[in-house]
Amino acid sequence: MIDVHLNYTLKDDINFILEAEKITCLEFAERTKISRTTIDAIMKTGTAGSEVCEKVYAYAYERHYRINAVKEELLKEQPGQILFHGSKDGLTTVTASGSRDNCDFGHGFYLGETYSQALSFVSEKENSSVYAFQYTAGPEKIVRFDCNLEWMIAICYFRGRINAYTSNPMVQKVVRDAEAADVIIAPIADNKMFYVMTQFTDGDINADVALHSLSASKLGLQYIFKTETALQRLTPLARYYLSIPEREDCRRALNERSFEIDTKLKLAKREYKSGLYVEELLT
Repeated sequence: MIDVHLNYTLKDDINFILEAEKITCLEFAERTKISRTTIDAIMKTGTAGSEVCEKVYAYAYERHYRINAVKEELLKEQPGQILFHGSKDGLTTVTASGSRDNCDFGHGFYLGETYSQALSFVSEKENSSVYAFQYTAGPEKIVRFDCNLEWMIAICYFRGRINAYTSNPMVQKVVRDAEAADVIIAPIADNKMFYVMTQFTDGDINADVALHSLSASKLGLQYIFKTETALQRLTPLARYYLSIPEREDCRRALNERSFEIDTKLKLAKREYKSGLYVEELLT
């Protein structure tokens, strides 16, 4: 278990806005409808409630200050691997057994390579935020999956979609590899991608169609920390507030991506008609 006690850098972010806009605290208070007393309190304590945070960060975002994205770029200029986690309600501690059973690779702490990846998984949640961590690799065992059949089989297994084929040697090997890992690095599969995988496990499309459709994803890689030993290689760095306009923009981008995957699925069905179906591969 690791402790995660991070606040938003509200005071620093307000100071950035004041400098960028060339305005005073009084002018900022008038523009955001935040009382001057509250602004003064923030400058002393560095904290405020969610309503005030929304006014600050929505103001910045609507004026095209992409504070969170720029902070990501600055963090990535530092040594080490920077990873991101989207949390629906905030983090205080992190454990290797904290996720749902039906995640891509079962229990573990899941992170992505980019801020936008993490945001995409929590953009519908009102109180969500994104956390940045530094990962310093050590002696832990790392297992990697590419966007291939083994990766798809692993996700379908851990999400409970191929229970009828658990005795298949390919399935057993994939599961053994995943369960032996301290850290798994694999392409991210969100719900839209899992919809394509479900069509494969239901026998509606063959493996070639599924994999070529899934390659349309641009979500990048996920890092799953499966053991407490691996978890100790993570250092919490920062927490990012997700304003309403930023979350709305993210959802619009996800809708566009959904259309792209649908289009590729339709084209793949026309192109790859001779691939093997699930019962042919795993029986």
